[in-house]
Amino acid sequence: MGNLVSVTPEIKELEPKILVGIKKEVSVLTMDNVTHWKNFVSRKDEIVNQIKGEYYSVQDYGKEYSFVNFNPAATFNKWAAIAVTNAEQVPNGMQVLELKGGLYAVFLYQGMAKDFSTAFQYIFTEWLPKTGYELDQRPHFEFLDDRYLGAANPDSVEEIWIPIKNKKH
Repeated sequence: MGNLVSVTPEIKELEPKILVGIKKEVSVLTMDNVTHWKNFVSRKDEIVNQIKGEYYSVQDYGKEYSFVNFNPAATFNKWAAIAVTNAEQVPNGMQVLELKGGLYAVFLYQGMAKDFSTAFQYIFTEWLPKTGYELDQRPHFEFLDDRYLGAANPDSVEEIWIPIKNKKH
């Protein structure tokens, strides 16, 4: 069973980043992260100017998506990507995603991908409502570096980055 290594997140300011990767429109019901990442990894060497070891699994939910009235069939854009120093050359079938800077709550997660939903449930139903923050309308992502050992490895560690802003009073 997976768990949040950090139940209390670190609040970090993200510097803007340029990513190149493969984007798919998915829903919680149709998402196949393993296949999506296998497709990306098989082609990642085509990406020039990559920053080695900086992988991003990005969810761009858009304005219509609701975590409050959750609908597992609602679609969003899912990215398998790597950071680059610039995006002047983008391989066919890949796209550029610019992560704007901003405030994020950063949680450490250790465990298998199949148990990930328990971490999200905690973040959105327990942690977030008790804070002075609310979700910001920016992409959510998981940062994967050399601590990430694969979706089925219980020792795998990744960072969960949730976009936040101060609650309006």
